[in-house]
Amino acid sequence: MARDFETLASGFGLVEAPHPDGSGGVLFSDVTGGGVHRWTPSGVSVVVPRRRGIGGLVPHARGGVLVSGRDLAVDGRTVVPAPPGVTGFNDLVTTDDGSVLVGAMRFHPMLGEPPNPGEVWLAVPGGGLSLFASDVLWPNGIGLSPGGDVVYVCNYTASEVLAFTAGGDERRVFVQPTRGQPDGLAVDVEGGVWVALGEGQAICRFSPEGEVIETIELPGEFVASVAFDEETLLVATAGSLLRTHVGIAGRPVPPATI
Repeated sequence: MARDFETLASGFGLVEAPHPDGSGGVLFSDVTGGGVHRWTPSGVSVVVPRRRGIGGLVPHARGGVLVSGRDLAVDGRTVVPAPPGVTGFNDLVTTDDGSVLVGAMRFHPMLGEPPNPGEVWLAVPGGGLSLFASDVLWPNGIGLSPGGDVVYVCNYTASEVLAFTAGGDERRVFVQPTRGQPDGLAVDVEGGVWVALGEGQAICRFSPEGEVIETIELPGEFVASVAFDEETLLVATAGSLLRTHVGIAGRPVPPATI
């Protein structure tokens, strides 16, 4: 299916982690070029300078932006250090109480290292960090079902999206897309799971049963991540931030409270 996209920002290295800022703007990172940026109708500004490797971000309830990378940090202050052997945190999502589910990698993809299985960790208010799921080859986009009883995790290199119970004790393969690699992920209020397909140059919306509802083509684009701003879908590609109206709202992603 073809949709009309508006380009909000372009000329970046690898745009990731789009997220509405709550004031009509959009936050996003540049993984390779560094930094967190904010788009508004008046232009693009720098929110977090230089920091590279930010695969996930979310506003913090006390102000600032929580970012991933070598640790979880707000305004340059480490909130959660990486566990031993973890080379970096990747994409993330908040739960309803502001806890953070975040993927952790145990290799350096930007250095060309082969994937080594990582994990998904749960960081809770007060500073606690616990293992949510292990043996995820390359944890990427994470999202919650509308009721919070299912946690979806993109396993990029394995070309699959995993589904976990809320406590992480049970897992199954939710979908194995027929093209590209599952990179970013977002969930709508009807339970639809929107998956950015990387080199597949598309976004696919799956039903809660794993059936394809819609495929949105983006020819020539590496599609890295997706997120909702009410009924608008934000899309991060290799170098640009895009948006399109989809007529359905995303599941709320509250500010972090960790």
